[in-house]
Formats: sequence, C-alpha cells, structure tokens
Amino acid sequence: MRNNVKNKTLLSALVALAALCLGSSLAPAHNESNPAAEAKSQACPNDDSGLKLPAGFCATVFADGIGHARHMMVASNGVLYVNTWSGRYYGNDTPHAGGFLVALQDKSGAGKADVIERFGETVQTGGAGGTGIGLYKGWVYAEINDRIVRYSLPRDSIVPSGPADTIVSGLPLGGDHPMHPFIINAEGSMYVDLGTATNSCQLKNRTLKSPGVQPCTELETRGGVWLYDANKTNQTFSRAERFATGIRNTEGFAIDSSGRIFVTQHGRDQLRANWPYLYKPDQEATQPAEELLLLQANGDYGWPECYYDAFVQKLVLAPEYGGDGGKTIGVCANKVAPIAAFPAHWAPNAMVLYDKTQFPARYRGGVFIAFHGSWDRAPYAQAGYNVVFQALAGDRASGQCETFADGFAGAVKSPARAEHRPSGLAVGPDGSLYVSDDIRGRIYRIVYQGGSEGGAANITACPSLTASAGSPVEVAAQPPEGTHPDAGAAASSNLPVPEGATREMVALGERVYRGQVGGAACTGCHGDSGQGTPLGPDLTGKKWLWSDGSYAGIAKTITDGVSQPKQYRSPMPPMGGAQLTPAQVSALAAYVWAASHRTSSNRN
Repeated sequence: MRNNVKNKTLLSALVALAALCLGSSLAPAHNESNPAAEAKSQACPNDDSGLKLPAGFCATVFADGIGHARHMMVASNGVLYVNTWSGRYYGNDTPHAGGFLVALQDKSGAGKADVIERFGETVQTGGAGGTGIGLYKGWVYAEINDRIVRYSLPRDSIVPSGPADTIVSGLPLGGDHPMHPFIINAEGSMYVDLGTATNSCQLKNRTLKSPGVQPCTELETRGGVWLYDANKTNQTFSRAERFATGIRNTEGFAIDSSGRIFVTQHGRDQLRANWPYLYKPDQEATQPAEELLLLQANGDYGWPECYYDAFVQKLVLAPEYGGDGGKTIGVCANKVAPIAAFPAHWAPNAMVLYDKTQFPARYRGGVFIAFHGSWDRAPYAQAGYNVVFQALAGDRASGQCETFADGFAGAVKSPARAEHRPSGLAVGPDGSLYVSDDIRGRIYRIVYQGGSEGGAANITACPSLTASAGSPVEVAAQPPEGTHPDAGAAASSNLPVPEGATREMVALGERVYRGQVGGAACTGCHGDSGQGTPLGPDLTGKKWLWSDGSYAGIAKTITDGVSQPKQYRSPMPPMGGAQLTPAQVSALAAYVWAASHRTSSNRN
C-alpha cells in the first residue's frame, strides 16, 4: 500500500511539475512570488525535516536510521544519548547491529550528527533495548529488559568502555506496557514508571463486558511510579518502593526549577468497544482525555476505577467498576485529578521542561510533550503524531496547549502508515529541542532563528477536547500490543506446581521465560503468555510436538533444543541459545508445565 501511495504521489508531482513548467512559459513576466515561502526558505536554508513549526523556528534531520529511537538525554558537551527498542511493538524486525544505546555528536556544527557510536547490550547478549535513559554525575543510566543500569563515561570518549552497574533489577515485564521510563532529580532520586499489564484491570483484558478485578491486585506491582536511589547499586524491585499509584502508563517526566515532578498519563482505551451499551460510537474517539499530572507522594490518580471525562472535566467512574457512561463520580471524587488534559488517545510518549533561553520567553518554564499518535480513534480519523507545548504557572497548567511541531506522520496519520512518530524529547545545552522517531529511527533538531517574536499570534492552539470526532473514515482498529485476555494474571503466584517442583521454582521459571534471568527470552517465539506466535508453538494447551508434556519431558526439550522443527521455520537452540544452569532449566520447565495446566479457576 505504501508503494502505491508513493507512486501516486510521484505521478501527481510530475503532473504538477509539468503544469508548472508550461504555466511559467506562458505566464506574464510580472507573476507574483510567494513571500511567505521565500521568507521560510531564506530563514531556514537547511531545513530538510518536513515539519510544520511556528514562525521563526527551523528544523533539521540530526540523524536517521539509528533504530527504534525512544527517550533521549543531552550531556553538557552536547552529545545526545538515545535508548532504542526492539520486540513485538515493531513487528519483531531485525534490530540495528550493535548496542541498543546510541551516542550522537555534531562536531562540525552543521546541525547534523557526524559521529554516531553504539554501546550497551546487544541481541547477542540477550538485550532487547528499552525506553528509559538518563544522565547523572557522569553516568549514563538506561533501561534494559527488567533492569536499569548505568555506564561510567570516561573523559576522553563519548561512550563507556567498561561494564554496566545494575541500579535496580527485577522490574515487571510483559503485558501491555513493559517499558520503564524514568527521571533522576538533582539529589539522585530516581522515579520509575511501571505501566500496567492491562488496559483497565478486567478479569479478561480488553474483552467485551468483562468486569474489573476487585480489588485490582495489579496495582501492587504495576500502574504507578516507584522510587529508587540512583546512587546505589543492586537494588531489587519490590512493592515497598511504590511512590504513587493509579497511573496507567507514565512515559513522560519533567522536573521544574522548584523540584516539582510532572508526569503524563496514557488514558485507557476501548470504552465503546468493550461497553457498547454505555457509550456512543464516536466516544471511542473522544474519550477519555490524556492527562498531565503533578506527581505527589502516595498520590492515587484513579486507574483503573476512574478516567478523565473531557466533557464534564472530572474523573468519572469506569464501567468495569460500576460506571454508567460518565454520569457517576463515586470513589473518583477522592482521586488526584490532572492539572491539564489533551485530546483522547494521542498517546503522550515523552515530556521535557524547557529551561533554556534560545526559544522566545513564552516557552521558558513550560513543557513540550511528544504525542506518539492514536490507534483507538478508529473508525474515526486518527490524531496526535505531533509535539505540543503546555505553559505552566507554578504547579498548574497555564492556558490551552499549542501544537508546536506537526508533519511527522506524513500524508496519513495512522500507526500502520505514518512515516514517523514522535517518541522522545530532549533539550540541548544551547537550547535546541531534539525529537526522536521510533519508526525509522530519525532524530530531529529544532532551533529558533528569529524573524518573529514567538508571540501568541504565531501559535496554533490544540484542538478542543470536546471537538467532534468527524465522520467514520476507516475500519475499527486493534491494540498495537494485541489483545491478551490474561495479561493481568499474576501467573507465577496462581499457577499449579508440578510434582517435584516448588512454587518458588515456578516463579523463577517465569522470570527465566521472560528473559529477566539467564538471558533466554522465550517470549520472542512463544508470546508473552505462552500463547504462541508464527515463530513458536502455543505452550498453554495440551498439544506437544517434542515431548509427552511431562515436567521431565519439557526439561529435556529445553536442554536439547529443537534443531528441526516440525511445524515452524525457526529452530530452537539448546536452552534457547542461553547458558542456563540446571536449576534454571528445571525452573523454566516447571513454569512451562504450570502454564499448560492452568485451569479456568486460576486464570484470573
């Protein structure tokens, strides 16, 4: 489809060019020029970005094709550090060669990276990349799998040469939101997002009319912000470090000059899809709003019981917990409301406070937010795929947000057809704003060149939160992470235990299965819950291709591998290509056996 679009675009361009040439040969010599276009060209001679920006701003493509670029940070010397990701969110494509962490430097001052170096874990070492990245006291901190690690930066190099120290390990993986963005303040307090495993804590995730779990035990280990010390190594995840709760997915963090921490929240999906008798069709596209939150110790922001209704401008009770389509407030009256809201399903993936002086004064002290773009507005037009600016006044939002940068997606705003999707933000020491794209690995650099006062007359206000969804334009969409009904199940604590094993072994086996221990991430071929993929068979049923399904038989298959699969194109190397200990093999076999013997009573 993309090739057809490009061909049509090329044909249209050729026709337009021919018409232009013919018209110019016949037109009078006094044809009027386009002053606005000429002024833009003169003010931004190197702008190759294709972005739409306010007057006075220009952008360049700082780097391209570096992998699925997520969050970024800029060091005091101007070196940009980026964490890149892999996995099912990108169709399990082949990751970029080398480490998942990237250092980029513009040594010539041309506005483009002329030095690009990679470091950190690779596919060969069991890595899959990540989202979170930070800089603190000469160290690069980065999320990788279930851990946040740090690398020491030498004085004579932009990349580390030594091994990483583990700051915290055992962070939950799997489910709908396996990433771990974070931010570190001046004292070394490290705030870590642990997004939810499910959409709305239903008994069956993303399933028609499935009620919410009472109480939502997922909140014990997910759906909030955890606090760790960036100065300490070898910390281990536990429930005790939870700082705030009731946040579905915090991807954007910002700290202001007073130390206040602001976070974004991805609003829940599928109100109309899962509760059609309570919501009109267009409410799938217009509800609920995305949120900007002021982070408070022990704050409860309402998920999964509540969502923010943009029309009544309040947190209202979710249908999974007795809500009636936005009328009842209930327990939501006692939850912490957002300080600002944005159109539904735009997906805020990153946020940064602007504290430099290059941009006009009106931007200082406010936040830029990168919106990854919607999928759940279908069958109505998708939206987002932009960077907005939200002014702040102390601990509150100040006025309506503005659309600062647009045009990333290209001709079509949709997850499948967008050319680029904003995912990360960073501010350089010179005040430049960097934006990452996680489809093709592009990094944009936005600068202010003057020629405008940057006043309110030049801005484009964000759409109204109560704007109409318009007319249907496409078929209904599916979640990009798929629908996994058992995503919220605390599998290892609820699964049966095979004879000869213990519950502790099953728990360890789940961590081995997910790549948290031993480096053999079985999820890549067999799915997050063992449900199977085109690369590997379903492990949750009773059909076994290479053993009798016994505990011992499964352990032997893991140990020996499968060199010639009967029904799948990819062989399984012994122990999944890792160096598992006998204890880890036994634990993994116990978990796989338990997953295949799960009954309906212990699936929830």
